[in-house]
Amino acid sequence: MVRDSKQLGHPPPTPASPHRGLIVGNYCHDVLFHDGSPVAESLGGAVSFISAVLSGLSIPFDSVSKVGPDFKYSPAQIPIKVHGSNTTLFHAHFDSCADEATAHRDRLLKRVAACDPISPSDLPTRCYDFGMAVGVGGEIQPQTLEKMTEICRVVFVDIQALIREFDPMDGTVKLVRLKDSGFYHLLPRIGFLKASSEEALFMDVEEVRRRCCVVVTNGKEGCSVYWKDGDFKIQPFTANQVDPTGAGDSFLGGLVGGLAAGLAVPDAALLGNLFGSLTVGQVGLPKFDPREFKMKSKGGRCSPCTALEVWVMSQSI
Repeated sequence: MVRDSKQLGHPPPTPASPHRGLIVGNYCHDVLFHDGSPVAESLGGAVSFISAVLSGLSIPFDSVSKVGPDFKYSPAQIPIKVHGSNTTLFHAHFDSCADEATAHRDRLLKRVAACDPISPSDLPTRCYDFGMAVGVGGEIQPQTLEKMTEICRVVFVDIQALIREFDPMDGTVKLVRLKDSGFYHLLPRIGFLKASSEEALFMDVEEVRRRCCVVVTNGKEGCSVYWKDGDFKIQPFTANQVDPTGAGDSFLGGLVGGLAAGLAVPDAALLGNLFGSLTVGQVGLPKFDPREFKMKSKGGRCSPCTALEVWVMSQSI
């Protein structure tokens, strides 16, 4: 099910949305190849994995995504259908010689088709407690991220939304330096920037941590959190890896979900590690039962989002 598509600037004040979060990024069709043969096809895009996590944690949210008329799925959050465009399609090629430690490095990812980018005018005018910029196919533009910082109290960004480029001939995914991405000037306006250990090589963590909080995931080694005055490491959960696709997305969903529910940053990062480990044990989009993730917000001191916002602001320059 899809809805048809039809100014920059701060929106007028509106009542608080019942949906606390806003996820921005296109849905995709993902095809998994093993030794050159297709073995699975599923709904993809970071928005799909993060939606599964936040739904599992019973945290309400809106999402903005675009697809083409060829879109095959019916997610709970209805995307915008763009006539004359195809749904973003990725082919992920894995080599059976790759072990768990090198699975990501030995994955060859190609964007075979790309839907239209998400523009500022596609975003809602209401305000949100938190926003997540999680494009995977180059669909988030600098002006769109800027608009998100205006309508969301805290914005979380996956660096893949900023530094991915695509070979014009075969769509192979390549990475560029964060400073050369066109987004660097917006870093002081976001709360958290998440990157894998491979993606972190394309930025100066010591420099970026002075502008926003940086979270670096490292697979079975867990994750590390950096801010201007310190850092800490969070231990991983053991996992039987079947498909690494979406692990970082699920991590980010768990981190944000934990913070929104009032957890301290280390505990929220640990929750992120849990969801990442659960994701790699399944092929394609994971399923989480909300009954298994009952979470209570902390009371008595301040609301969960206020605690989150104060923590981020306290680390800013």
